[in-house]
Amino acid sequence: MEDRRLLQNFPKPPKLSTPVLIISKLIVTALPIAQVSIGAIYLHDCPKQPYIPIYLLVSGVFALVLGLLSCLPCSQEPEDGTQSPLSSLCTAWNSLVSLFLFCWFIAGNVWIYSIYQPDYNSGTDYCNKTLYLFAFWTTTLVYILLGITFLGGCCMLFCLCLCGRSGNVDDV
Repeated sequence: MEDRRLLQNFPKPPKLSTPVLIISKLIVTALPIAQVSIGAIYLHDCPKQPYIPIYLLVSGVFALVLGLLSCLPCSQEPEDGTQSPLSSLCTAWNSLVSLFLFCWFIAGNVWIYSIYQPDYNSGTDYCNKTLYLFAFWTTTLVYILLGITFLGGCCMLFCLCLCGRSGNVDDV
């Protein structure tokens, strides 16, 4: 019962304005567009691990599809809390694409980190430097962001525990 009281004290976050949403969507789509571009430009420039440019291409395309789907009206829940069949279909599709991207990310990790650090000079066993470093750092960036998110979550949980304990002192 006390947990509900604690959660009810948190204000609901304000809804973002349309310009803020548009700008954030553009920023979030920049990385997938770069992935598609670099993957396409250097498609045959990594004989050491030919799946790296394919990984970038597929990741970029599916991330763009996922971002596009989130803009469609079927992805927003109605105010009354009901769910239409179209909304259910969008939710299922978003879940499948997200699951695929997660599995594809794991495969990309294997392909990218297994050849660290490749020979960047032309030959039979090389990988283009721009292609490899872009794939390496975008993949590593995901881990950095996950670590920051995890750390922030732990800090929030710690603060919630402290707030919960200070509320219990009044009840004694």
